[in-house]
Amino acid sequence: MKPLIIFLLLGLPLHVHAQVTITYDTTSAPIVYATNKLEAALSKYGQSLRTNPIQENTQLVDISILLPENIPFLHSTLVDEDGFQGIRTEGFSYKHINQGKNLLILATEAIGAMYGVLELIELIQLNGMYNIPVEKLVNPSLEYRIIKFNLPWSPYRESAATQIHMETCRDLKFWERFLDMMAENRFNVLSLWNTHPFPYMIRPSNFPKATPFSDQELAEWRMFWKSLFCLAKERGIQTFMVNWNIVVSPEFAAAYKTKEYNDLSDQVKQYTQESVTQIINEYEDLTGIGVTLADWMGNFDAVEMDPQKREDWIEDTFVAGIRNANRPVKFLHRSVLAGDPMAMRGVIDRANLPDPALVEIKFNWSHGHSTPNLSITHDYHTGELDDRFWTPTPTNYKIQWMVRNEDFFILRWGDPDFIRQHINTNYHDYVNGYFIGSEGYIPAVDYSHKASPAKSWQYAFEKQWLFYKTWGRLLYDRKTPDQVFETAFDTRYGKDLGAPLLAAYKLASKMPLRLASFHRSTWDYTLYSEGFCAPEPSSPDGYFDRSSPFISIDELIHHETLDTQWLSIPDFVEYLLLKKDPPPDKITPLQLANRSEEDSRDALDIVNSLSPSSDSNLSGLISELDDIQTWIYLGIYFADKIKAGIALELFRKSGDTSQKLKAIELLQNCITHWDRVVAFTKDRYKPTPHVSTQHYGKEYQAFSWESLTPQVLKDLEIVKTATFGK
Repeated sequence: MKPLIIFLLLGLPLHVHAQVTITYDTTSAPIVYATNKLEAALSKYGQSLRTNPIQENTQLVDISILLPENIPFLHSTLVDEDGFQGIRTEGFSYKHINQGKNLLILATEAIGAMYGVLELIELIQLNGMYNIPVEKLVNPSLEYRIIKFNLPWSPYRESAATQIHMETCRDLKFWERFLDMMAENRFNVLSLWNTHPFPYMIRPSNFPKATPFSDQELAEWRMFWKSLFCLAKERGIQTFMVNWNIVVSPEFAAAYKTKEYNDLSDQVKQYTQESVTQIINEYEDLTGIGVTLADWMGNFDAVEMDPQKREDWIEDTFVAGIRNANRPVKFLHRSVLAGDPMAMRGVIDRANLPDPALVEIKFNWSHGHSTPNLSITHDYHTGELDDRFWTPTPTNYKIQWMVRNEDFFILRWGDPDFIRQHINTNYHDYVNGYFIGSEGYIPAVDYSHKASPAKSWQYAFEKQWLFYKTWGRLLYDRKTPDQVFETAFDTRYGKDLGAPLLAAYKLASKMPLRLASFHRSTWDYTLYSEGFCAPEPSSPDGYFDRSSPFISIDELIHHETLDTQWLSIPDFVEYLLLKKDPPPDKITPLQLANRSEEDSRDALDIVNSLSPSSDSNLSGLISELDDIQTWIYLGIYFADKIKAGIALELFRKSGDTSQKLKAIELLQNCITHWDRVVAFTKDRYKPTPHVSTQHYGKEYQAFSWESLTPQVLKDLEIVKTATFGK
């Protein structure tokens, strides 16, 4: 994209019914998108927007958006080509001219200009009218700010929790709203994931029976994809299609006599390579193609593929398909357990693509909402992190951390302090982005919430607005102050509510982070923090019962921690019995419990002190407060359960019956806390299909906190029947 300079020359504060004049390059889709949003924002306050052709641009026009070749149309005293020095791609600058009466917004390309206008819209919404903002320069902290969105067709995790979204995810009205959210929050890549998207996009020239659709049906799919990619491009959003690996459609397997998965035949290889090329050629607005290792590359059957063979297959199919296309696209190479850094580097080196490749690495495996310290990745299999992915520093690819969320789907969440700490801790020269998203959850249909006057949103992502806003805005600018998020609350629910609401969210939202840091987990099913569940049906060392997904007191005691700075309960109890102080650099379970309780009770004090005004949006606000209080009581429950675990372990190791009585008392308190969790959720939320609990009994096919009450009570029986030494 050619550089541009964008000027917003706004005079004195606008008054009701004032007309704002604007001139800009009407062929630039992101700028057109932003100015349309600006017009809509102004109209809410009785103001109108009038567009002048750029050739008529004068110093009297309120808003001027100009490319460098349009600079001669400006008055010579306004700006020259040096005016946008220091502004990087997708950045912008606010400057004052005309003795501070007019505003200049500078950007080097259209997307940065779009962000500058969108930020101006936020200020208009806050003030109810235009006021000239302070001068500043904003550049993106990270180049790639990516949403991971799993598609419900050909899904990786198939269940009722995916099938419910089929119609909504084919609806372009849904995507317009979702993409608007992405642009507003400065996300710039939409990555779309399923096991095998090709049959939904093309009829392969040499394998026409691979797709199950008629010509008319496939034409409808093509129109959907082209419209989706175009909508994204208009908003400055790149699009990636991510395929798993050696997969074909059932129709392909039947027609061409192959296996659906793990088929290493030349026929499947040819089909994959040609499909990649055809998709790139047919979908001109698609930005990139992605592929992952593992799963169906010999992991689950007799096919043997070492890391080099896996990379060879990718090179012969995906890389070759990209190179054979009639235009360049970007390449995303997922890094997972079955890979090898050196083999991957070789493929990317030989690909010699014009743009650096993207290499996605799961941060703390499937549970990135945990500790901000990198403890494990999906490549973790030797007991050590494999730093060969970034040592030596790569020259033709960079890493994007995948911060997966398999831990809270129902409750709202938002902790900008955690996100800032995460970015700052993991901000390296070999990192240029983050992925945010889930494997077992699609943020389309809000299928958990019961119909009620408090439900003021339509789609699930709209309910989780704070999650997307905090992640998106901080990935764009990690120095974004809390005031931005407080203002968002004020805009939604009324003046003076933003600061206390954000403070309460920060404190309450630490609960799932602490549980995921204390309870080491790997793949998707090994933890579901908001449900206090570890749904994987296994019982290491026979320590605990896995007949339910609930984390029992025995599992809490005997499970290792994720963050090595945190002591497990058995390790802490050993120090207590030896009457020795733990190392000063370690966080003990007791310290963790005390922090969880203190933060939760501080959040409760904030919630109880709120006094919404009569003009507040009470329906949405009540729902927010109920979610905060659910987190609060989960945090207090977690605190007392840890303390009970310490007491129970002390009794089992020492025979001190006072510790057993203490554990009983604490678990009785836990029952009360859990009852409060149930009280805040049972009338608002339906039993919700959850992909990770579906392999348990009928009572766990749909998740609810109320359904786990018998397991909460069972903890008390475990302690009552406990004996010394067992």
